Amino acid sequence: MLALAQSANLFDVVTAVFSRIDALAHPDELVRHLQVLSVVWAMVFLVVGLLVMFNGYKCYKWATVGLAVLIGLFAGYEMGRSINANAAPIVAGCFALLLGVCCFPLMKYAVALMGGLCGAFIGANAWSALAHLGQSPNTDVLAQTYWVGALVGLIVCGMLAFILFKLSVVLFTSVSGATLAAIGALALLLNFQVTSQPVAQSISAHAITVPLLVFVPAIIALILQQTAPETGGAKSED
Repeated sequence: MLALAQSANLFDVVTAVFSRIDALAHPDELVRHLQVLSVVWAMVFLVVGLLVMFNGYKCYKWATVGLAVLIGLFAGYEMGRSINANAAPIVAGCFALLLGVCCFPLMKYAVALMGGLCGAFIGANAWSALAHLGQSPNTDVLAQTYWVGALVGLIVCGMLAFILFKLSVVLFTSVSGATLAAIGALALLLNFQVTSQPVAQSISAHAITVPLLVFVPAIIALILQQTAPETGGAKSED
């Protein structure tokens, strides 16, 4: 029963966090959702995120399949819940299996899709966060046009996969890993009474705080992965 409750908690939190593509630029909502994520899942997110962030290119095929499975799992759960709450696990499992299997024969296109989604995520959060830096009365209106940044990021990073394959892989593994690690670390800190309030106040201070916590480590990981020598198991696609 405890395992089932924790699984339901995980699905509810993740679908709530990523219900909007510029989730990082809304720290108040992010704090509210992460405060109910269990310590176990917070640790899992942190460890998996760090592994993907620094070693994603070495096993990019498995990273691509894993991300596709996660996207199918949580998107399917949300879709199934909108139809019937009892059908959510079945729909989630079917979507995850479908996307995971489709990745193997279509790996190059799967990488392009992951790169495009990563670019859309970067563009939307950067646009929304930077919009809040100004003191203009139109700040909120400008932030609501985050879809412009998402569209630009989708196109640029999606096309990048067909031109610079390694850079595209390194980009989406670094950003996705940094996002998972940041979510895990913040959720872990928010679970302890000593650190909960100071952390919540710090990350809620401005819309740019959480994007910086994600994108700065992602850039560091990108540089480290891009400059690392290739091994036999990580070759660029033709």
